[in-house]
Parts: sequence; structure tokens; C-alpha cells
Amino acid sequence: MRIDRTRLHDTVLAGVVAAASVTLFAFYTPGRLQGEGLPVEGLRDPDPFGAVLVVLACVPVALRRRWPLAALCAGLVPETLLTVLGYSGGLSGISGLVLLYSVASYRGLAVALGGLLIALTAYILGASAGPVRVGAWSEHVVVAIVLVAVWGVGRSLRLRRAYLEELKDRASRLERAHAADTRAARAEERSRIARELHDVVAHHVSVMTVQASAARRVLASDPDLAREALSAIEHTGRLAMTEMRNIVGVLRTDARAELGPQPGIQDLPSLVDQMREAGLSTRLRVEGDPRPLPAGVDLAAYRLVQEGLTNSLRHAGSGAKAVVTVHHEPRELDVRVEDDGRGTAGMSARAGHGLVGIRERVALYGGILSIGPLPGGGFEVRARFPLKDGQ
Repeated sequence: MRIDRTRLHDTVLAGVVAAASVTLFAFYTPGRLQGEGLPVEGLRDPDPFGAVLVVLACVPVALRRRWPLAALCAGLVPETLLTVLGYSGGLSGISGLVLLYSVASYRGLAVALGGLLIALTAYILGASAGPVRVGAWSEHVVVAIVLVAVWGVGRSLRLRRAYLEELKDRASRLERAHAADTRAARAEERSRIARELHDVVAHHVSVMTVQASAARRVLASDPDLAREALSAIEHTGRLAMTEMRNIVGVLRTDARAELGPQPGIQDLPSLVDQMREAGLSTRLRVEGDPRPLPAGVDLAAYRLVQEGLTNSLRHAGSGAKAVVTVHHEPRELDVRVEDDGRGTAGMSARAGHGLVGIRERVALYGGILSIGPLPGGGFEVRARFPLKDGQ
């Protein structure tokens, strides 16, 4: 069975205050107080009824958190009766202060002000109707100041708790926003990895398919040439596995991935050589003054050339020629892949999923992509990437 610790603490506090108040109520009789030089005019001797009133004034402390205003009113009634009837309250006044503090600390401003007004009214009523007279008005002022000070302490602690709760809520909102941003970043990273994997697999598998077809055709007539084609297939497969391992390595959680630099414009000569080995006559032209490019644009340009050449290898037909043109301008990078297109593939076969992914890459960096047949025959994939401040 679970125990409410706060209620237990309040009950213990009420019992301690009640025990101390009853003890002082019985110990400090008018005769003892008179012997110590204190005024006792109108003060009654302790009796069981007065002791009951003292206990009743202290018991509501046990409910100070659950029903603070009701507990304050319930405690002020016997405390006021003690004063009106001329009894010494012992420490019952302490319970009144505790209850006033609880109202100010656990309730809103309107209820807290009502509690303060009730406490001041009860004190004024008891002081004016009771038989014991206070010597000077300054004592009443001190009591009023104490009541207001206790009320103020309760309000300040309530405001502090509200401030801390607001800080916790703000931290929780920030944590949720951070988690949402993290999920969005992960989704974007998965999308990027999917694009990279598609480009790598599509390119290398197309090259391997063409090389395997060539090896099959010359296997009987020219074993040496078939052996070279098979070696090229093995080399291309290893390259594909290496690139795929580097890309997928970022998804591993049990070990750090061995990541290498992403390919870019500087890797186009090796890509052109690979396409030549696969049977596509390819030429690379670089125009303008080469300059460092942003990493994203550099990779997007490379993937565009890779996908364009793969498209030509698949659909341009045997004996086709392709030209890769990279034109550097101060504020623009122009990349084109053109082939003479003597194959029989139509436009729908040319514009496959790979070129759709290239369109997303180019749009990501604000570029303009054009894909389609050339007026004099052939096919072109062209992208223009804007560069800011020469980058």
C-alpha cells in the first residue's frame, strides 16, 4: 500500500504543533505568567474545553495542502474562540501562520488574497472582542506585518515553483523538438543513402551486364578477349562493393564505418575510362577555369555524369559515342552528357528511375535539369548548377 508522504508529513506536523500547544496551554497558567511579570488581566485558567479548542485549532494543519483555504477557516474558528473567551492559545497561533502560508503557496492569487483577508479579519475580531487587552497599537501592527510577511513568503514560493515548472516544460518541448529534428534528419539521410545506392548499383550493374554480354559472344571465338571481359566484370564488381560498403557503413551502430571521400568532378576521367572498357566510346571535355566546388554540387555533378553514361550504355546501342562536357563559369557549373543515340530505345525507356533521382539531386541545389533527345539525333542529359560568390 502506497503512502502519501506529503500527507504523512502534514499529519505529523499537526500532531507536533497540537502537542506543543496543549503542553504550553496547560503549563502557562495566569499565576505562572503573573509571576514572570506578564499581563494576565482577563486571562482564564486552562480547562479541558480550552484544551479541546487548542487541539481543534491545530488539527487542520494536516489538510493544509489538500484543502488549504478550508483548513485555514477551520483553524481560525477555534483560535478566535480561544481569544474571545480569554484562553491562552499556546502555539495555536503558529498553526494559523502555517495555514495562511499554505493558502498563499498552493492556491491562486484571488484565493490567496481571500485567505489573507480572512486571517486579518479573524485577528481583528478576536482582539476587539476578547477580554485580554493589548497595551499598545504597535503590537497589532507587528501582528499584521507578520501575517502579510508569511503570506508574501508563500506567494514567492508559489511563483518560484511555477517558474521551475515552466522551465521544465520548456526543456521538455525543446527535447521533443530536437527528437523530431533528429527523426527528420535520419529520414533525409536514409533518402540520401537510397539515392546513392541506386546510382552506384545501377551504374555498375549496367557496366557488368554489358561486359558479360560481350564475354558471352566471344567466349568460343576469342577466349583471351572473353577473359579480359570477365576480369573487367570482377573489377567492376569490387568497385561496386567498395562504394556500397562505404555508403551503407554510416548505418552501422556496432562499429565506426570506414568512410572515404565522396566522388566528384576530379573522378570523371576514371569514370570515362571505365565506360570505355565497357564498350561505350566516351570523351571528356573540360571547359573554362576549374575551381573548388561545394561538396554537394560536386557529388551531384558526378552522379549526373554517371547516370547519363549508364543511360547511354544501356540504350544508345552498339557503336554509340558519348561526350561528357564540364563547363566552368564564374557563377555556374554546366554539365552535359550527350550521345549519338543510334539505339532503338524510346524516350520512356531513357527517362528511368535513375534520371528521376538525378532531377531530385539537381533541384536540391537549385539547378536546372534538361533531359531529352537532341535535334540532330541522340540524347542529352544536362544540368546547370548556380554557384554563389564563385563557389
